[in-house]
Parts: sequence; C-alpha cells; structure tokens
Amino acid sequence: MRRAERLFNLVEYLRRHRRPVTAEAMAEDMQVSLRTVYRDMQALSVNGVPVRGEAGIGYVLDPGFDLPPLMFSVDEIEAIILGMQFVAERGDPRLATSADSVIAKLTAVVPEKLKPLIADGAFFAPDFGKRQAALIDESLVRQAIREERKVQIRYTDQAGEETTRAIWPFALAYLDRVRMVAAWCELRNDIRHFRTDRILEMSELRERYPRRRTALLRDWKRIMSDSGG
Repeated sequence: MRRAERLFNLVEYLRRHRRPVTAEAMAEDMQVSLRTVYRDMQALSVNGVPVRGEAGIGYVLDPGFDLPPLMFSVDEIEAIILGMQFVAERGDPRLATSADSVIAKLTAVVPEKLKPLIADGAFFAPDFGKRQAALIDESLVRQAIREERKVQIRYTDQAGEETTRAIWPFALAYLDRVRMVAAWCELRNDIRHFRTDRILEMSELRERYPRRRTALLRDWKRIMSDSGG
C-alpha cells in the first residue's frame, strides 16, 4: 500500500474512533509495524492534521476535522480522462460503464474553468486493434480476483486441446490483442496464463483459494522478472 493511501486510511481510522487509540492497537488493526504507526502519526501532524497523542493513552483526532476536497491539476485531469477513455474502449461492459461514470463525476466536481477540458473531448484513446472477443463475462473474473475465490474453467489451448481446470485467478492483463488471466492452476500445480477468448466456460466454485492474492502476485512478478517478461 502506498504511503499516501495509508495516511488517508489512518485518518479515516481515527475518525471512526472517538476515544484515544493506542499505537499498538492501530498497528494490529492496520497490519503495519509499530514503527510505521509512529512515523505516520508524525507525518500527519507535520501536514496539519490535528492529531493529539499522550503516552500510555493513545491518539485521537480532533472533532470536526475533515479532509479537504480533492483538487486536481490540469495534467491530472487530462491523465484521468485519457485513462478512463482507455478503459471505456478496452474494458468489459461493466468497466466501460464505470469509466463513463468516473468522467461524469469528475465533470461535476471540477471548477467551471476546467470543465471544457472534459467536455471538449480533446484527448482520445481509440482502439484500432483487432482484439479477440472474450467468451465469458470478464466482470466475473474481476470479482473472483477481488474475493480471492477459485473458479472452474473449460479451456482450449493453442493446439486446440480442451481441458477442465480449477484455477485461482489473481490478475487480469489487458494486452493489445487479448486479455490474459494470471492464475494458479491446480491441474498443472503452477502459475499459468489463460486467454479469455479461449475460456469456453467459467463457473465460481465459492471456495476461497488457500494463498493470499498478494503472495501469488509477488511470486508471479518474480517469475516474470526472472524470465525477462
């Protein structure tokens, strides 16, 4: 987790607790070290967040404190627009709808002088590639990844051989021509990649896979790095 996100979560955590919370309790609840909590509390104080702390009692956020509204620079707005257009063109239907919703919400909150940046449509991310269409609902893949659940797939490989496998999906890559699911394959007892245009059927097994997704991602990234991928 990035530090900015961790600090934001820490403020929200303190907001939910009206009574002082000890550093030890925060470290346990947020799954970070005690040293990290002390550093983060100091960072909040330096940045003007009204946090009071007393030895042996804990930390408490002054009542009435609220985070300032999000303010975006012109470059940040353009980055969001371009990113959302990329998702709208290349994501599954639910992602595409969500991307349009993000742009609509952004339009509603930015200052009037910046609204033309969004309305004029000066930035585009067209998809001219001949991407292979997925045979399954990819939003279900994303849901399985979020919930760390196993799925069963009927898959056809490059040679046309069809197999049924139980997999633990932990990542979904949006490549130029295809979308690829990275997953632990119980049949091969190893990490494998599955193209969504070759997954003939997919069903949720409602069983959580035994390893954390972050651990699988870490192993996968190491494998990709070692192989030069």
